[in-house]
Parts: sequence; C-alpha cells; structure tokens
Amino acid sequence: MADINLKINGMECTAPAGSTILQAAKLNNIDIPTLCYLKDMNEIGACRICVVEVKGARSLVASCVYPINEGMEVYTNSPKVLAARKKTLQLILSDHDKKCLSCVRSGDCELQRLCKKYGVDDENLYEGVANTFEIDDTAAHMFRDNNKCILCRRCVAACTKAQGIGVIGANERGFKTNIGSAFEVGLGETSCVCCGQCIAVCPTGALYEKDYTDEVIKALNDPEKHVFVQTAPAVRAGLGEMFGYPIGTNVEGKMAAALRRIGFEKVFDTNFGADLTIMEEGTEFIHRVQNGGVLPMITSCSPGWIKFCEHYYPDMIPNLSTCKSPQQMFGATLKTFYAQKMGYDPKSIVSISVMPCTAKKFEIGRPDQSAAGEGIPDLDISITTRELGRLIQRYGIDFADLPDEGFDDPMGEGSGAAVIFGATGGVMEAALRTVVWKLTGEKDDSPIEFKEVRGTEGIKEATYKVGDLDVNICVASGLANARKVLDSVKSGEKKYHFIEIMACPGGCVNGGGQPQVHANIRNFNDIRALRAQALYSSDEANTIRFSHENKSIQDLYKEWYGEPGSEKAHHALHTSYVARKINE
Repeated sequence: MADINLKINGMECTAPAGSTILQAAKLNNIDIPTLCYLKDMNEIGACRICVVEVKGARSLVASCVYPINEGMEVYTNSPKVLAARKKTLQLILSDHDKKCLSCVRSGDCELQRLCKKYGVDDENLYEGVANTFEIDDTAAHMFRDNNKCILCRRCVAACTKAQGIGVIGANERGFKTNIGSAFEVGLGETSCVCCGQCIAVCPTGALYEKDYTDEVIKALNDPEKHVFVQTAPAVRAGLGEMFGYPIGTNVEGKMAAALRRIGFEKVFDTNFGADLTIMEEGTEFIHRVQNGGVLPMITSCSPGWIKFCEHYYPDMIPNLSTCKSPQQMFGATLKTFYAQKMGYDPKSIVSISVMPCTAKKFEIGRPDQSAAGEGIPDLDISITTRELGRLIQRYGIDFADLPDEGFDDPMGEGSGAAVIFGATGGVMEAALRTVVWKLTGEKDDSPIEFKEVRGTEGIKEATYKVGDLDVNICVASGLANARKVLDSVKSGEKKYHFIEIMACPGGCVNGGGQPQVHANIRNFNDIRALRAQALYSSDEANTIRFSHENKSIQDLYKEWYGEPGSEKAHHALHTSYVARKINE
C-alpha cells in the first residue's frame, strides 16, 4: 500500500494510504487524546476529544475517523483545538457525578486524567438540569452507575461486537440518552454472561465489579475460620500493572509474599487445580473418543462461556465437558481431601480465589458446586485481580519491596501446562500434552509444545496425529468467535473432535477482572500477547511441563481420588448444566 505524505504540526510525515489522522499521528510519535475510540471496535467519532484542525476544512474533524490524503496539513494542538477539547470536557462534567474521591477509578480514570491535562477544574460552568439514575446491582458480578457514564459506547461495542451478545445499548434520545438493557430491565434479568468485558473498556467508574474485599478482611479476622487463597495463572501476569510494572511482568513471587502478609493461612496456586482439570478432562475426552461419546467435546473452564452456551446454544450442552473449572476443582479438593488431611471441619474453611474473571463471581453460586455436601460451597468468595491490588494497597504493603516467595504445599505445585491456561489455546495445549501421552504411551517422544494453538487470533484450527487418530481441534476466544465456531459445527461445515472456548478475547489474560488499561495504550499495544508471553515464559522455565507429571497430583489420586474419572473424582470434580432462556 502506497504511503501518503502530510504535515502534522508543521512536521513532514508519512503514513500508509487508508490511515486515519489518529493512526498517522501515532506512527509519527505524535499523541492525540481519545475517549470513545477503541481500535477495530468503537470507531465512531462521538466524543470529539480527538478533534484536530485540518487546513482548508470548515470545522474541526474527529481524527479517529477522518482519513488522511496527500498534502494534508494537520494541527493537533492549536488554540482552537485546545479550547474545543476543554469545552467538551466541561460539557461532559455538567452531567457527570463528580464524586471522584469515593470512585473506584479515582486516580485511574481516563476522564479525570484528561480534565487534569486540559486544566478543567471542578467548577461547573454549565449548571442546570442533570440526569439521575438508580445504580443497577441486579447482576451477580457488577454494578452499573449511569450517573458516571459519558455515553462513549465502548461498553456497547464490547458487548455487541467483541462478544456478540448485545444486552446493552442506547435507550431514549437526546439529553435523556442512557446506556441500558431493553425495556430498562436490570442487567441481571438479561442473558448477560458476566464476562466483564464492558468493565474492562469503561473509561470511568460507570461500570465496576462487586467488591468483596471487606468480606475477605472479615473472614481473616474471624478466629474460628481457616482462610485459604488460590490465585489463577493470569493474575500473576496482570497484577504488577497496578503497581507500576510494565504490561506482561510476571509478579508471581511478590504476589505470594503479599498474600501471606495480608494474613491468609495458606497461599495456594490454582495451577494445581488446572493440572487436576487436565487429568479429568483428558480422561473424559479419551473416553468419548473410544466409546462413541458426544463429539466435539468442548472445554468448560470459562464460566462466561458456559453461561453463553446455556443461554444461546442449549442444544450443545451435551458437548460440554462435565469437568468443573480449575477454581472449583481446587475448592472441592480443599474442602474434602485437604480438610480431612488437616482435621478441619469443612464448615470452618473459607475458600477464596483471586481470578482475572468477573464471571467467577457468578460461578461460585451455580448449583452442583458442593463436593463437601450439606450446602457447603466449593468456593466462598472470588475476587478479581483489581480487588487484590486494592487489598494490597489497603494493607499498606510496599509491593515492589517484597521478596519473591513460593506457594504452599501440597496444593501449591503446578506444571508448566497449568500456567498457560491463562492464554487462549493454553487449555487445549495442556490437554494435548497429556492426551497424546495417554493414547500413545510414548513419554520420551510426547510433544511438549503445540504452537499452532497459540496466538491471539480469535479462531485457530489444527489437526494432530495421535496414534491412529487424526484429532481435529479448534480454539476460539471471544464469544462472537464462539458463535461462528458453533454455527459451523451445527451446520456440518466443520468436523472437530475437541474445542477450547474462552469467553474473553485472548483468554483469561484479558479477563474482565484484570487491571484496566487506558485506551491510548490498549489501542496501540497487544496487551493480550504481552501478558500471555509471561505465562509461556513461565511454562518454559518449569521443570514439570506435563500435568500428569505433577507429583502432588499423582499423590492426590493415590491417596484420595483413586484414578482420573473414578466415581469419587466424578462426584467432586464434575458438574452439570442447565438450559436457560435468552432473558433469564
């Protein structure tokens, strides 16, 4: 594609034909602020923060949608431009709840940062009628506060375009416009899947997860309780961002150290649960292949995906693996095997997980998640990476100054296969490592890496020779992509044996509970790939790279479950699903 020559702020610049002014500026290291813009998702020129002056144009233009042309002269910071941006911010604030000190996004709000940059103070120059809304708390995982919404529509784009769900959109018109569900019903009354991708892209505090850190603190201070914590693989690849570390920094050691200083009795690794999942899921897959079971089998680790399937593809519930997620398997084992081993009453255990996922808050309340019986849940509290970051800050812990510490045994050991669960394709790759070994018995020749399933592409396919069988596999992340895959299977267009689906685009590393990344970074960096690389590096450095070689898992089966797929294992580690209506 030919390059276009133009001037930006008097500088000679070039950019590929078809670029917008915003893209051309970025390529030439010139910053233009944005608010509503999300690359490839929300390119609507609505907020007018990115306006620039183009020589010869009658008015300022939105740089995020305005194409460049040969000889164009652009001014990104002229007095006219700066005045327009400031005026726009003042108008936004005139209908905005400005209780910034009590806002969960205070100090990390894109609107707040822009107001500071352009000298917009708290004095309201446009006093008058303001909209007021009730906070929607009907969903299991989040709050919606339209008093802080700026109508950027980034959440709508994430829900509709990236996830293919579309349970939120613009209601009313003009000054009364607001983002909500059809007929103004609560989000919890819709077929929202709790993925939290709307939260991940919200520039303000209009959308935020339900915070359970107070409940965690209460449990930690109860002398009658044994409080244990597990952390998912993707958390270690994201948590550091809340403390100034570059995106993709693995802070596993400091995270474990911080959790001990908060006061948890034991600090465990969900990787243990991931290895357990592979043993059960791999066995289930082999059983289906060898005994004419329902194929393709589809992974069940992502609760957002499970809820999506129950709502939109209930006829494919038989294709779902019956395995609980790693979080739930870990909790089930903690309150049965570990409780008996330590002589604890399961009712005295408070099991807490730290997850990159808001849908885990929904998952812990699902039916058929009580291995210990008597209504004792496998998991009591699930908090996000963001909540953990805030908890560490609340305890006054100097995160950067912490030493690196390991997890506690025996449920703190995880393989390299387990750690890559956090990246799209990771569950599939981990499963294949063990399935190939089980079917061929060729331990020394078993492949370790299946790189065809790696990468942030929304849909990936591969075929692997496993013994006498050609295994067709597919990996999809983002529910809009899941819809494409399922439709192709139902139509007969595609024939797969095994499918991995993750609700969040890029997998758990890009989960709805991960640290929020401002649009000016998200638009020009692949944060999914950066975080995933931290997990793949951890896998490569691990001396154990197969789930079946995890000695703690081997000992668990010898001492407690017997063998993968046993009756005892099935009772504790497997679950069931329900067909849901579209609006339920």
